[in-house]
Amino acid sequence: MAKTTYYVPIGPIHPALKEPIRVEAEVEGERIVKVDVKRGFAHRGIEYMGMKRNAIQTLYLSERICGICSISHPYAFVIGSEKALGIEAPPRAQYIRTIIAELERIHSHILWLGVIAHEIGFDPLLFWTWKGREKVLDVLEAITGNRINYSMYMIGGVRRDLKESHIKALREMITYYWEFTEHMKEVFLSDPVYKARTRGVAQLSKEMALKLNVVGPTARAAGLRMDIRQDIPYDAYADMDIKAVVPQDIVGEARGDAYDITMVRLYEIEQSLDIIEFCLDNLPEGKILAIPNYVALLNKIKKTEGEAIGAHEAPRGEVIHYFKYDGTRDGPAVWKVIAPSYNNINSWAPLLLGAEVADIPVVVAYIDPCMCCNDRVAVVKDSSGRILDYSYLHRKAVEKTKKLEKELGVRR
Repeated sequence: MAKTTYYVPIGPIHPALKEPIRVEAEVEGERIVKVDVKRGFAHRGIEYMGMKRNAIQTLYLSERICGICSISHPYAFVIGSEKALGIEAPPRAQYIRTIIAELERIHSHILWLGVIAHEIGFDPLLFWTWKGREKVLDVLEAITGNRINYSMYMIGGVRRDLKESHIKALREMITYYWEFTEHMKEVFLSDPVYKARTRGVAQLSKEMALKLNVVGPTARAAGLRMDIRQDIPYDAYADMDIKAVVPQDIVGEARGDAYDITMVRLYEIEQSLDIIEFCLDNLPEGKILAIPNYVALLNKIKKTEGEAIGAHEAPRGEVIHYFKYDGTRDGPAVWKVIAPSYNNINSWAPLLLGAEVADIPVVVAYIDPCMCCNDRVAVVKDSSGRILDYSYLHRKAVEKTKKLEKELGVRR
C-alpha cells in the first residue's frame, strides 16, 4: 500500500517563523491529522538576571522581554512594584502612562494586520499598513526619544512629561488614524478574498477558548468579554468606562475565527484613539514622579517588604508580573512574568488538527505570537536541594484542591 501520511517538521528555525518554535505535523494529502507544538527555544533567563539587579535596572531589563511589548512589560512591572512597595504614581503620570500604552496597542495591531496580510499573500497590503504604522512610531519617538524600548515608565510615575508640541502631535495623529482605520476596515472586512481566506479558519469556540485559557483579542474574538482594563481598571482606565471589544457587539455574533480577530483588532484601534483623546482632554496638572530622587527610591525599596501582582492588558492580552520585595536589597527577591502568548499558543494544536496545510500560517499568526515573551522556566527544589518534577507538582496541586474542597464543604 502506498504511504499516505507524511511527517512535516517546521522549526525551530524556519523561514516562515519570525522567532524559534517547533511544530511537528503529520499530514494526509492537504489535511493535518496529528500535530505537536514544542516551545522553549527562546528562554534567556531574564527573570533570574532581574533578581540580581536593583529595581530600576530590572524595570528597563523588563522592556527587553519583548520589543513589540516594550511598554506592556514595564507597565505591569511598575503597577506590581508600586502595590508591593506602597507607592502611588501622581495622577498626571497615570494619564501619561495610559496614553503611551494605547500608542503601543495601535502600532502593535497595525503590525499584526500587515503580518496576516503577508501570510495569505497580500504583500501590497503589508506595505500599505506598515506605512500607515509609521505615524504612531513617529509620535512615540517624539515623546520618548525611541521608536522601541522607550525607557518611559518609572516606579511611582514616568520619566518624561508631555509638552504642548507632543499634545498637538497626538491630536493630529488621532485625526489621521480615524481616517486610516476606516480605510483599513473597508479593505480587510469587505474584501471577498480576505474574507474567504479567514472566515472559518483558526476558529475557536467560546467553550474551547475558556478551556484553553486564551486571553486578549484571541479570547474576545471568541466572544469572551474579558479585558484587564475593564475587569480590574488601573491608572486613567479607572476614570473611563472601558468595555471589551467583542464581535457580537459589532455584527451580532462571535465566530472566533481569523476574520473575527481581524475585526476585534481594527475596532480596538478606534477604542485606543478614544482613550488617548479622553486622556488629553482630562490630563491633570502636577508632578510626574512620586519619588523624583532615584537614590531615595532605591533606599525605600531596600527597607520595604511586600509582594503583589501587576497586570496590564497588552495588545496581545494579559501581561502579569509577580513581585516579592524582602526588605534586604534594592531589587525584587522574586520576579515572575506571564505573557499572553504563554496561554494563546495552547490554541495551536487543536486549531491545526484537521486544517489544510495552506492555513498553517494563518492559524499560527492569528494569535500574534511572541516566543521571546512566552518562554519561561520555573525550577522548584525541596529542602534537600532535589529538583521537583512536573508530575510531583501536579499531584501536590490536585491534593491541595481536594483539601480545600473538603474544608469548604464543596461537593462535585
